[in-house]
Amino acid sequence: MIALGQFNTLEILRHTSVGLFLGDEEDNDILLPNKYVPEAYEIGDKIEVFCYLDYDERPVATNLEPGITVGEFQLLEVVEVNEFGAFLDWNLEKHLLVPFREQRSKMQEKQWYVVFCYLDEKSNRLVASNKIDRFISNDQLTVKVREKVELIITRQTDLGWEVIINNKHKGLVYNNEVFKKIAIGDIMAGVIKEIRSDNKIDISLQPLGEKILEPAANKIFETLTAHGGFLPLNDKSDPELIREELQMSKKTFKKGVGTLYKARKIEIKPDGIHAI
Repeated sequence: MIALGQFNTLEILRHTSVGLFLGDEEDNDILLPNKYVPEAYEIGDKIEVFCYLDYDERPVATNLEPGITVGEFQLLEVVEVNEFGAFLDWNLEKHLLVPFREQRSKMQEKQWYVVFCYLDEKSNRLVASNKIDRFISNDQLTVKVREKVELIITRQTDLGWEVIINNKHKGLVYNNEVFKKIAIGDIMAGVIKEIRSDNKIDISLQPLGEKILEPAANKIFETLTAHGGFLPLNDKSDPELIREELQMSKKTFKKGVGTLYKARKIEIKPDGIHAI
């Protein structure tokens, strides 16, 4: 079966005036228009293509790389809004529709949103949704505490940054535990810090426990070296100055400085820390 919204490895069946027809093992075929036909090919070759619907809602193949595939969350830009909904640029000729019913709030042109792509069973069309909570669940968790996970930043709340965990679950990074610049749509690594009794998940963007010492010490020493061997920071410095310079908490900074001091890599003086 040729899967719409996905990459398919298909066999070149025949050449026509409009392009190549490709087929699967179940005798389904699809057109690869001339503009996407490779320079060199043989009938019977296997090629990988992305399959979707063209402007006339007919299945068509392309060798372009889409910005999202079915079952994925991605950050995409709205390029048009009309009476049907919002249309997203996903690097293909035909833009991806977000119907009004699938918008958390009314989408605006030139704004970026995290969306989920799926195949609508009723219309057999590829669409996207900004109501991402519908497509993730914490009912049956597949992660455990201290596990490394992949995150997508989805939005900021009063408590912190909501994230999608491993494309499956919802989590939160508290504001006071963010020590670097992050933005909606960022994809990054994290660690499961805590799973609460109601299956809410707290996320850390840093290694937990003692593991944080080595990267913190390295970060401090790299910054120290980049500043000519001196940083005007010590255990009496304002936490915000430390966060701005090193993207870490004062507690983490003090532990990292302690590690460097014990390793005899720095001297601690009233005006700051000095490389030895």
